[in-house]
Amino acid sequence: MGRRTGDETRALLLRVGMQMLLERGVSAGVQHIRLQEVLRRAGLTTGAAYRLWADQNDYQRDLAVAMVRLRLSSPADYARVAVDKLIADGARGDDIIRAAAEAHVRTSAIDVTDPTDAVDAQQFLIALALRTTADTWPELKEASRQRHHESIAAFAEFYAYLMEAYGLRMKTPLMVTDFTEAMAAMGEGFAVRAMEGLEHPVYHAAEDDDVPTGEWTLFALGVRALVNEFMTPIDATARMPFADAPVTPETPIAPAP
Repeated sequence: MGRRTGDETRALLLRVGMQMLLERGVSAGVQHIRLQEVLRRAGLTTGAAYRLWADQNDYQRDLAVAMVRLRLSSPADYARVAVDKLIADGARGDDIIRAAAEAHVRTSAIDVTDPTDAVDAQQFLIALALRTTADTWPELKEASRQRHHESIAAFAEFYAYLMEAYGLRMKTPLMVTDFTEAMAAMGEGFAVRAMEGLEHPVYHAAEDDDVPTGEWTLFALGVRALVNEFMTPIDATARMPFADAPVTPETPIAPAP
């Protein structure tokens, strides 16, 4: 095998650092990833690193940026997987909300059974934690903004798909990106709560409760409220799929053709 170039060595050491972050979890932070330990794991000498970075702080900055830029899947994949079959089966809007919200809550708590999904959830939370410290380095702030814009674009496309399926449009003068920004703020806020170890509230609504019957996460109820305030049926005579009344838990809402 030929001698590694500087770019190849840099990529290797960042890759090893990211693997260590994924192994140790969101609480580790880049400041706990020591360059000497990274070098030992990579089987390289100190000189290999200090030809690329002036010091450990420089390495940790680039490691934070690389971690925020890392994507193991498309941003909206977990939500789409959670609801695609429900939509095809003509499920009610409330069922769509509950399923997508539950998927997000599980991801935030890394309560997933598939090992690949668990790593993806871990990466999301680590990147989110790093984004909360974006002011540390200009490069990290730029990477954080870029990740945010990518996520907003992906979820806006996903929400537009849901709106078309259920015959909805945005209320004027709002746009789907406005809804997506509000959803992102709420979803990321609940993810931060999960990192703090706070349990996500869950409600079991009975038929005589004001909340629609069934099990609801607090996030799902928040999503439902946003949908009702941001969206309206394209057909003015139609009822909202997620309206408080007169739709009942037993009322199926067939997707628009």
